[in-house]
Amino acid sequence: MLTIAIVGLPNVGKSTLFNALTDAGALAANYPFATIEPNTGIVPVPDDRLQKLSKLYHGAPIKPATVTFVDIAGLVAGASKGEGLGNQFLSHIRSCNAIVQVVRDFSDSNVIHVDETHDASKDIDVINTELVLADLQTVTNRLPRLQKEAKTNAKLKPLIEFVEEVKAILDAGRPLWDELGIMNHESCNWLRHELQLLTLKPVIYLFNVDEVKLTDQEAQSQLKSLVAPATALFVNARLEEELRALDTSDAAEMLESYGVEQSGLVQLIHAAYDTLGLQSYLTAGDKEVRAWTITHGATAPQAAGVIHGDFERGFIAADIVSYSDLITAGSLSGARAAGHVRTEGKTYIMQPDDVVEFKFNVSK
Repeated sequence: MLTIAIVGLPNVGKSTLFNALTDAGALAANYPFATIEPNTGIVPVPDDRLQKLSKLYHGAPIKPATVTFVDIAGLVAGASKGEGLGNQFLSHIRSCNAIVQVVRDFSDSNVIHVDETHDASKDIDVINTELVLADLQTVTNRLPRLQKEAKTNAKLKPLIEFVEEVKAILDAGRPLWDELGIMNHESCNWLRHELQLLTLKPVIYLFNVDEVKLTDQEAQSQLKSLVAPATALFVNARLEEELRALDTSDAAEMLESYGVEQSGLVQLIHAAYDTLGLQSYLTAGDKEVRAWTITHGATAPQAAGVIHGDFERGFIAADIVSYSDLITAGSLSGARAAGHVRTEGKTYIMQPDDVVEFKFNVSK
């Protein structure tokens, strides 16, 4: 399951945005630390293909892919040392796949800023510094144990050298996601799994802007330059909140009136899929029409394993038809008669438009 942590300073619109994305009804209050325990909301991934496939299969129930959003309590300077209930908040991020950092870029005298002013660049630095310091503490605590183990295991020497390089980068106050040499290193996965470092997680910056800046390309370019090459999105949290109360056509009409093509939810999910290298494939039948999330480059057996581990272990083959061919044919039998259904083996690389039926056999 795709899980995204929503982080930021207090009173930047995190909980308002979380409520808009998830309809979860989290407390959105005008004071720091309104959120103490993380709020969690599961959101379906918008996918127009599912409705059309459901009609093809006599109104079969739809099960979309999902994203779990976790609203982390507002972080402040010193969070990594426990300020503002800090460390417990940082720990909630470790189990998430990606980080969305909400950055305030609107003026409102009725909404308190944690330090009585707001500067997007400064606010980003505060959050990133706390994530870096948390990682530095993790690495500093683990390194002596590695060095001790290396006295009896010489093979650990390259890993120790790598971890020492990572520590030096963090000591310099730099997040690891900006370091291509680290991100591409063969031991990077060890850091991810063993130490669960926060600044190895992909980050998306979500600027909470006023209505004018939703379409102000110059202002957006300036904000993008603060976080390049990371992905930057621009939303108005209160507009997003209003959209969730509307039906599809009214929501589209409201977005158009603001000069915006997609809701923040749709933008964020697409950005998360792109950032994490994810895609969805489909299964369809009279019992269920469903989207499954996999990584780009996943093989057919790996895709089968997302449904159930037995499917991957006992994989034999996959019958595959593209979504567009299936819809055009009007039925699976029609697509088969037209020669659009093909059988693929273990080396097949899954494509985003694949509608699949797996064949497998698991010996007792």
